[in-house]
Amino acid sequence: MAGIYIHIPFCKQACHYCDFHFSTSLKKKEEMLAAIQKELFLRKDELAGEHIETIYFGGGTPSILAVDEINTLIDTVYQQYTVVEQPEITLEANPDDLDAATIQRLAQSKVNRLSIGIQSFGEEDLKMMNRAHNAQEAISCLQEVVKYFDNISIDLIYGIPNLSNERWIENIQRILDLGIPHISCYALTVEERTALNKLIQKGVIPSPKEEVAHAHFMLLIEKLRANGYIHYELSNFAKPGYYSKNNSAYWLGKKYVGIGPSAHSFDGRYRSWNISNNPLYIKAIEAGELPSEIEELSVVDRYNEYVMTGLRTIWGVDLTRVSNEFGATFHDYLVRESTSFIADGLMQQQENILTITDKGKFLSDGIASDLFWLDLK
Repeated sequence: MAGIYIHIPFCKQACHYCDFHFSTSLKKKEEMLAAIQKELFLRKDELAGEHIETIYFGGGTPSILAVDEINTLIDTVYQQYTVVEQPEITLEANPDDLDAATIQRLAQSKVNRLSIGIQSFGEEDLKMMNRAHNAQEAISCLQEVVKYFDNISIDLIYGIPNLSNERWIENIQRILDLGIPHISCYALTVEERTALNKLIQKGVIPSPKEEVAHAHFMLLIEKLRANGYIHYELSNFAKPGYYSKNNSAYWLGKKYVGIGPSAHSFDGRYRSWNISNNPLYIKAIEAGELPSEIEELSVVDRYNEYVMTGLRTIWGVDLTRVSNEFGATFHDYLVRESTSFIADGLMQQQENILTITDKGKFLSDGIASDLFWLDLK
């Protein structure tokens, strides 16, 4: 099984915290969509013999496209690849793009999962982040979406300056009241080349505090677990049967092809990524060339990546797999380096599986990096 990720590099406006690749100009939209279709054709042999289990529209803001344009891209995948009978087809969307008519049209398409970028139900938070929608649009959108879609995911951001614990819990409760089965939550991070970083440096917005983000994270775990959600990945919670197949495939190391500018691909041994430049991407694809760089992952790279992704999930890191794929030296190193984290209650070992405990989850990425193999000598 494999997946296809399609990057739609357009947004109405730039969120202050975002450092993803996108353009707020739609002048080259038609050329871009034609190039994406052509790249799907050019790369079909990369997944020869594979069955496509997931199609994921990310960005950018994929919901900026018309439903007919989304349908055309999906049809192209079906024409060029072998797709399973009931694939998971996800569209990332913003509330301001999802009026009642659009939601109904999407429900009639092959799209069967929506991932909606709510981020917050607080008007002041949305303004600070420079989101294109307001709080009422977020609420109205979800009230309409639940009428037509069962498989829905919501993005929320915590650790926002001036976001109290009480208001954070209100954000979570709104989603619980609507019965949304999947929630992705991320701490507000300050990337160097973003408007948020500049606003913080100028003193316009206070810097996010780690202790606030930690408090929000622990409240999130407690609240969602009490309501039947499974914390199956560091940033993702789902009711049983609603795990994201697309994201789970990434964490479990399955093959995927990334289409569009800046999109990444992985086949188990090689990783590649397309150029993050819309005009150059279009020009290369029109000439029948793939504007990508390729990196062969070493044994060390693959071990480190497995540790990083595994420890973020409920599936953990399988010591038997480490031994079989990477050798006894890596296995013994991981066991030895994990000992102190287990003693401190940050990790646990059950049979041959290493996982992060609730106490260690907020520190998960740091723990993983401490377990990386840095020097084969």
